[in-house]
Amino acid sequence: MDIIKKKQKEQRIVSEMISLYCRKNHHSKGLCPECQELLNYSHQRSERCPFMAEKTFCANCKVHCYEPEKREQIRKVMRYCGPRMLLYHPLLAIWHVITVKLNK
Repeated sequence: MDIIKKKQKEQRIVSEMISLYCRKNHHSKGLCPECQELLNYSHQRSERCPFMAEKTFCANCKVHCYEPEKREQIRKVMRYCGPRMLLYHPLLAIWHVITVKLNK
């Protein structure tokens, strides 16, 4: 997979997770300002990632480029959405599991 497609896929997954989290926890139809800010920040980090070619996911990266507050926010989103992705986005969830297993 080329780097551009990989970035797009990663950004799509993060977008879906933040959207799901916001919908279920902040009860908003669109993204609330806090979640929109986190989404913009995550896309910005992804665009600037120098390790995109060799990493699988940010959680597996040696360098954590998120500032501490944003890192805690995204961790909270991931903890909440991870188990629920199978219900809301089964293909993305299965792809994620396969990718993690193949790269161990």
